[in-house]
Amino acid sequence: QVQLVESGGGLVQAGGSLRLSCTASGSTHGITGMGWFRQGPGEQRDLVATITANGRTTKYADSVKGRFTISRDSANMTVYLQMNSLKPEDTAVYYCAARPVITGKFDRWGQGTQVTVSS
Repeated sequence: QVQLVESGGGLVQAGGSLRLSCTASGSTHGITGMGWFRQGPGEQRDLVATITANGRTTKYADSVKGRFTISRDSANMTVYLQMNSLKPEDTAVYYCAARPVITGKFDRWGQGTQVTVSS
């Protein structure tokens, strides 16, 4: 099993920045990608950004392109989400996810970290 632990959420004013971190442990050898998803109150969980295990391919939601950057430290099995120019609509619980080769889906989840952007 893969365990994912997030950190770095908090309260920030609009226009500010935060960096989220997620460290994977356990059966990490079969992970082909990691990513960040978010879920606002009463909303579904949506993709924010993903990165392949080799770091060559990234994907972003249109709403965060140009503001958020996903990166990874493969040696430490850690993925980061640098969030700049934050907006109130970015307020959500942010979840780290892993995509194991056995399923090919992002179906391993962290506990989530709250990000609140005040106007």
